[in-house]
Formats: sequence, structure tokens, C-alpha cells
Amino acid sequence: MEYINLDVWIETRKFTNLVYDSTKNFPKEEVFGLTNQIRRCSVSVPSNIAEGCGRNTTKETIHFLFIARGSLYELETQIYLSSDQNYLDQEKFIIILNQIILCKKLLNGFINYHRKNLK
Repeated sequence: MEYINLDVWIETRKFTNLVYDSTKNFPKEEVFGLTNQIRRCSVSVPSNIAEGCGRNTTKETIHFLFIARGSLYELETQIYLSSDQNYLDQEKFIIILNQIILCKKLLNGFINYHRKNLK
């Protein structure tokens, strides 16, 4: 199966677009700070899923899926910090957190699927 058909890749890509839309109104002084960091992390998630799927071995695939998962956790922290700074309203914050939860579940399921194939 090609990665572009995977639910985990599709949802993390949607999430990246949500993050970009949500950070458009962050303060200008954050362009090279939190805004940039959040966007880079969000891009990292589907990108590492794609890279992992393009690898030759299950072990390499799992490695890149773990990198994607790490970026998702890093991004979650940055979203909390953005809320702490009142850059996100409560409604947008909840929407983003719910999408993070969905992406975590899908990514963990995909990792577990590959781990079973490793044995």
C-alpha cells in the first residue's frame, strides 16, 4: 500500500494544514520563534511517515515512525505553550488537541502493526 492512501498519513497531513491555519494570526514577533517551530514540527509528522514507508526494512520504517511520533509529542507541548500565551482561543486549542489524539492513536496503531511484522 502506498503511503498516500494510509489513514495515518492523511490525518497527519490534515493536521498540518490545521496547524498552519491556526498559526496565521500568531504575533509577528513569533514568526521566527514558536510559529516557525510549530509549523516545522507539524510538517515533520507526515514527512517522517512517508520517509519511513519508503525505507527498505521494517526496522527502518519503525525508526521513522518513532521520529514522527516524537514530533507529534513535541508539537503537543508547543500547542499547550501557545494556549498559555493566549495565541490560541480555547475552541481552537480543543480542536487541535483532539486532532493530536487522533493522530497519536493512528500512529501508534501503525507502529504496532509494523512491530508485529518485525517478529
